[in-house]
Amino acid sequence: MATNNNAAAPVVVLIGLLIGLLVVIGGFLLLRGDAPDELAIGDRADEVAGDDDATAVDDPADAEAAVDEAVSGEIDIVGAWTLTADSVAGYRVVEDFIGGVADFEAVGRTSTIEGELTIEDTSVTEASFSVDVASITSDDPRRDGQFTGPILMANEFPTADFVLVSPIDLGEVPDDGEVVNVDATGELTLRDFTVEVTFPLMATLEGAEVQVAGAVPVVFADFGIDNPSNAFVSVRDEGVVEFSLFFEMAG
Repeated sequence: MATNNNAAAPVVVLIGLLIGLLVVIGGFLLLRGDAPDELAIGDRADEVAGDDDATAVDDPADAEAAVDEAVSGEIDIVGAWTLTADSVAGYRVVEDFIGGVADFEAVGRTSTIEGELTIEDTSVTEASFSVDVASITSDDPRRDGQFTGPILMANEFPTADFVLVSPIDLGEVPDDGEVVNVDATGELTLRDFTVEVTFPLMATLEGAEVQVAGAVPVVFADFGIDNPSNAFVSVRDEGVVEFSLFFEMAG
């Protein structure tokens, strides 16, 4: 009996396509690896970037002196505080590869940030920070091009901004290293859209530094951002803006 090669051909092609798809998915997973951990209180820019030699203060004696000074009450928290270069902020979104076969947390970050806060009595009365959008990078230059280009349009809107609109009452000055959990309400501006957001915030006074960390949920449509999905990668409709910020007394 003669073999029907014409009938077998589509099956061979289908098997080849499936094998190719599995190879692509496997390569995707190997290239992506694990996403960085979510930013938490005390995470410094050089540390989360993988610098094992990072230290908060170059001289350990300086760090001990700063803590002693704070504990002894010599540091008055009332006044203006300025953001330091240790700060880091960025985004986190989930990408589903080809219909959810594999998902991955895409993370982009930068330490090019400016900001300040003001404390009166035991309340944070003013606070703001501004992130340089074009400096945000992830593990994929192609994603970065989309993020700073058609998604956030960095050439036209160079910064992403947050401004506190309601004072944060700390209740009392926390002990050195004590983490305080509060809610913060402010206006988040991405591109030309400003949305009021409320989110949980962690804060602490450690040595001569005020440290804060948090994550702001973001729905793309609220900021007029089209979902950036394509034929291979489907991006979910929401993500977070996350940050770990360090402030020192101005002057």
